[in-house]
Amino acid sequence: MAQGPYRRPLQERGTGPVSEPLRFTARPEFHSPTLVIGWALDGARLGWRVTDYLITALGGKSFCSIEPVDFFPLGGVTVWNDLVLFPESRFYACPEQDLVVFRSAPPASNWYRFLHLIMDVAREYCHVREVYTVGSMVAIGPHTADRQFFATTNSADFKQELAPYGITREVNYETPPEGRPTLNSYCLWTAKRRGITGANLWTPIPFYLVSSEDPAAYRRMVGFLNHRLGLGLELGDLDEQTRQLYQRIDRIRASSPDVDSLISRLENGENLEEGEGEKLANAVEKALQENQA
Repeated sequence: MAQGPYRRPLQERGTGPVSEPLRFTARPEFHSPTLVIGWALDGARLGWRVTDYLITALGGKSFCSIEPVDFFPLGGVTVWNDLVLFPESRFYACPEQDLVVFRSAPPASNWYRFLHLIMDVAREYCHVREVYTVGSMVAIGPHTADRQFFATTNSADFKQELAPYGITREVNYETPPEGRPTLNSYCLWTAKRRGITGANLWTPIPFYLVSSEDPAAYRRMVGFLNHRLGLGLELGDLDEQTRQLYQRIDRIRASSPDVDSLISRLENGENLEEGEGEKLANAVEKALQENQA
């Protein structure tokens, strides 16, 4: 890879150069790669955890970033679990696996331009063949239940192509009146306009783990990508992280009859009454944070 900062002119048909917010630092070579996109601050930070896992496990190297000025408020910062998060939007190359990973905080403004910059890099520079966005949703079930896996696609043919992977694909959803599409849905639409097939991948997170971690969900998401893309990852470390988390929750249940009762009811398929879900989430979050101290 050639090193050193430079700006490579990228051009979409009829729009002229759009390189100014893009800062390249290397020129990795790709053949027909896949792009995986993950956002910070979703439930259990699933997007961030999955992309970080891929980058670390595959030795991904940053080769391009999007300058934050036009897309993020710079008058303040985001704090997550006492960690200051500055807006950062970077592309990572894993050439041996023909994989591109993009991880970013969600843009606060100019979604259209931001997503088109992603597709500029994906289509014009990397020649990406397919794209996956990684996201989470809140589940009311217990952590001991198997993690479901959902996908929405921008192509009927691609939907059929994903059929062998055990993904729930019959998802019906319409943006509420006066609402706007999710960032991942908008991203999929943008990819389709560039001729890139893609899917939004979703894993439900038990509601009382949304503010902490859910390695079982990370394992479900990375497992699909590992299988689909032939990445050759073992994933035993994620299995061990899941086992350790479940042990910690077991200890919480053993020390708190209220927590144990509420989780047991979820395991039995019962609905919690108003206020009980918040009580459970607060108790589990507090106990997990104390265990980490």
